Amino acid sequence: MANSPQARKRARQAEKRRTHNASLRSMVRTYLKKVIAAIESGDQEAAKAAYAAAVPVLDRTADKGIFHKNKAARHKSRLNARIKAMGEAA
Repeated sequence: MANSPQARKRARQAEKRRTHNASLRSMVRTYLKKVIAAIESGDQEAAKAAYAAAVPVLDRTADKGIFHKNKAARHKSRLNARIKAMGEAA
């Protein structure tokens, strides 16, 4: 347990930051699920729209350090490849 005033403040700040970061992570996962759902439904236009909405959110969280930049890039790359593959299959 934090005993000094400085340690108490640090604990408060850490908890506040943890909940905020958790909220941002959750938001990103929701956007990714929307893209995946659109891909699985077979609607390429909806998938492109969902992807276009998800990319800036991914980039913002990567800039803030919530996700590593390479992880964000990997997600974008794989989702984009799946969307492009939809057009070739149809």
